[in-house]
Amino acid sequence: MASCRKDKTMENNTLTAIKAWITAAVAMLTAFWGWFGWLLIVWIGLMLADWLVGSAAAAHRGEWSSAKLREGAWHKGGMIVIVCIALVADWLIGMMLEHLPGVKLPFEYTTLLGPLVVVWYIIGELGSLAEHGVNMGAKVPPWLVKLLAAGKNAVDAAGDKLLGSDEEPPA
Repeated sequence: MASCRKDKTMENNTLTAIKAWITAAVAMLTAFWGWFGWLLIVWIGLMLADWLVGSAAAAHRGEWSSAKLREGAWHKGGMIVIVCIALVADWLIGMMLEHLPGVKLPFEYTTLLGPLVVVWYIIGELGSLAEHGVNMGAKVPPWLVKLLAAGKNAVDAAGDKLLGSDEEPPA
């Protein structure tokens, strides 16, 4: 009986130590990356999940092909390029406004482009995953589709507000 309690205590101590290390690691990464780093991690995880679940859905339908898999990889690569462009644009605009006297923008720069673009892509990935779920036979609550559309519209509105117009950008 005493041996059983001792084993249970050691198991609890080990579990507590593991939880403490995980908490410390998450706190350290949050201090290093900030909230935007976690946003990027979520986006990368969702991209990977979308690619894998999309492959599974295509296999389920008997439509899986390596060409489509490569096409999906290129699409994800293009998304990464766009996020990098938004991040560099954020950095450049910040540097211009801070270090070049007399440089003014035709709008007030209060929104970071990088987070807006990443959130826009995250919402798109969630919608894509929901589509794959439907293709695999799951039902999607109509309110979830509406919620994702509303989120994407809100991000689009924030981007439009940044420029002060509702015009579509040139292609």
